[in-house]
Amino acid sequence: MRVLAEVHQCDGYPVNWPDQPDEWLSHASPLGAWVAELDGSLVGHVSLSRSGEGDLAPGLWSERSGTSKNLTAVVSRLFVAPRARGHGIGALLIGRAVEESRRRGLHPVLDVVATDTAAAALYERLGWELMATVEQRWSPSQLVAIHCYAAAS
Repeated sequence: MRVLAEVHQCDGYPVNWPDQPDEWLSHASPLGAWVAELDGSLVGHVSLSRSGEGDLAPGLWSERSGTSKNLTAVVSRLFVAPRARGHGIGALLIGRAVEESRRRGLHPVLDVVATDTAAAALYERLGWELMATVEQRWSPSQLVAIHCYAAAS
């Protein structure tokens, strides 16, 4: 929770701080979750899950590929401690989630808030395809632009 709090303070991720951060990290039916260490300290996290309520990318990928969104795996909850950036940890964590997704015969997809330009740049450097940018209402007073990505085939 400490690393997530650091990331939230530095980058505003997650946009809305969860009431129960530990539950937020384990949200949905995870297919897996991985952490990264640097010099003996926990510095990063990523999870992989089935499509859940509010996930936009699985539906977009399904429409484009002509297959069921049940054939997707959602990469989420990716963060790296500010002090550990520049070591390729984010790319390694994404790579691990993609590897597990493909091992299960699923196509990796993800949603990211459009204002998180550093994350979007990372996904694009790794070859992920921006399928669309969609507005999503998170509350009566919060409309958020979301980039929907799919990993390269």
